[in-house]
Amino acid sequence: MKLFLTFIFSILTFTLFAQDLAILKYKGGGDWYGNPTSLPNLIKFCNQNIHTKINPKPESVEVGSTDIFQYPMLHMTGHGNVFFSESDAENLRNYLLSGGFLHIDDNYGMQPYITKELKKVFPDKDLVELPSSHKIFNIAYNFPDGLPKIHEHDGKRPQAFGLFQDDRLILLFTYESDLGDGWEDPEVHNDSADVREKALKMGANIVKYAFEN
Repeated sequence: MKLFLTFIFSILTFTLFAQDLAILKYKGGGDWYGNPTSLPNLIKFCNQNIHTKINPKPESVEVGSTDIFQYPMLHMTGHGNVFFSESDAENLRNYLLSGGFLHIDDNYGMQPYITKELKKVFPDKDLVELPSSHKIFNIAYNFPDGLPKIHEHDGKRPQAFGLFQDDRLILLFTYESDLGDGWEDPEVHNDSADVREKALKMGANIVKYAFEN
């Protein structure tokens, strides 16, 4: 009954707030608030270029709160530790299974913590690498080689991992790409216009996919 009521609630809220997204606030000490200019810049880009109508000032919502059901897409980032309580994990699981989408962008150092905590959310699911042919890489802008590289950290190639429910991608984890840094104001990282545009276009693909699938 609880899952059913959550599902009904989510359908109503996703309908009312069809084009909004929020930053996911989590426990554990990691900097969930990192890259403060990135999401507003991505939203501005999406509203101007792919005709979304997203609130230009994204809210932050706690992972254990029913407020997450107001948003068809959540964005999560950070450098360090992540911790989900059992109630957090259940709430996030219900959100994702009832139509929500979560993008996790590793801002460097997040990977070992988030992969462990995602096992609390879906014990029977494993992150799988997305092929470059996946729809998320061409839904608005074409990335024939898959996830672009924005910032260099350990010399590793960028990888996009996902969790699926049936054939629907419900969670995207971007690793060794650092899209969020590319969305920040130009003076924060002094990225070139080409690098920033590449990051914003990939971000727009993620938003469009989350809103339409």
